[in-house]
Amino acid sequence: MDLEERFKLVAGVGEEIVTKVELRQLLEEKKNPIAYDGFEPSGMAHLPFGVYRPLLLKDLIKAGIKFKIWLADWFAWINNKMGGDLDKIKTTGEYFIEVWKAAGVPSDKVEFLFASDAMDSIEYWERVVRIAKVTTVARASRALTIMGRREGEMSEVAQYFYPVMQASDIFHLEADITQLGMDQRRANILAREVGPKLGLWKPVVISHHMLINLEGAIEPEGLDEAGRDWHMIQTKMSKSKPSSSIFVHDSEDKIRSKIMAAYCPPKEVKGNPLLDYAKHIVFRSFDAMKVERKAKFGGDTEFRKYKELERSYIAGDLHPLDLKNAMTIHLDKLVQPIRKHFEKKGSANSLYERVKSYQVTR
Repeated sequence: MDLEERFKLVAGVGEEIVTKVELRQLLEEKKNPIAYDGFEPSGMAHLPFGVYRPLLLKDLIKAGIKFKIWLADWFAWINNKMGGDLDKIKTTGEYFIEVWKAAGVPSDKVEFLFASDAMDSIEYWERVVRIAKVTTVARASRALTIMGRREGEMSEVAQYFYPVMQASDIFHLEADITQLGMDQRRANILAREVGPKLGLWKPVVISHHMLINLEGAIEPEGLDEAGRDWHMIQTKMSKSKPSSSIFVHDSEDKIRSKIMAAYCPPKEVKGNPLLDYAKHIVFRSFDAMKVERKAKFGGDTEFRKYKELERSYIAGDLHPLDLKNAMTIHLDKLVQPIRKHFEKKGSANSLYERVKSYQVTR
């Protein structure tokens, strides 16, 4: 695979890249750059985590990226996930690994690492302190949105460690690329700011799109950058908001029920979750999207590109109900192998039942 093909694949997973020039240079210099993403182990796996993320990983692996998945158990502990019970958090991390394997993430090409394994390292904590020394309180406060919380919600000093630790993770993992969601960009930009100050490198930041929840995401006018960030965090599909999320364990009937209740106004693209999933999941997974409908409503039709689907929807040629029916079929096909994997008796099913029994806390 030549440089242009590799660049196109890697850049294709990002909604924002800081910077494209640096990314191209990195790919020229390294055949197998290291990228990472970090996840707080909490709750059941949903569409962004169990379906969308593996799709992006597969493209990165094709381009020769060596990927490290950071199971951020201590971060979930600091963020009071799973009631702050570290044992439950670690069990959830094991369940997460099983989800990715079921979704087709090749375990021989992706390295799974628990953050807690690094916590007895003097070098790790020395780097955290060094980063904290060159980071102002105001700068750290602006980065607190990566926890899905606002500054006023913080009640523990430990929560202020979070963004500095996350920046440190990048250097601990020797990551050339930070490949996390748009909601994590503030910590990644912080790493770019502090890296050169400490004689370290400046990572390339590739931030992927955040799938919106089933309730839709119409952004109010006049928001500043902080307001837009918070709006994105509040309207993304979240495991902690089960009624507005689709999970990899949902039955076809449950998926259909959720999609039928989803925000999907006729001819409207902005904030429409079903078009969002079509663009970022369906057209990444299938060569075409088939829409089945009765002859009196135009008969079956097929779209080979997202833009074709969008134009048809805006024109009113594609009705919301037809879109919902088609999305139910396609999303269920993607969820089905993961769902079936956990339905079989065995270690995966045991992990699922244990995590399902835990009370999820935000």
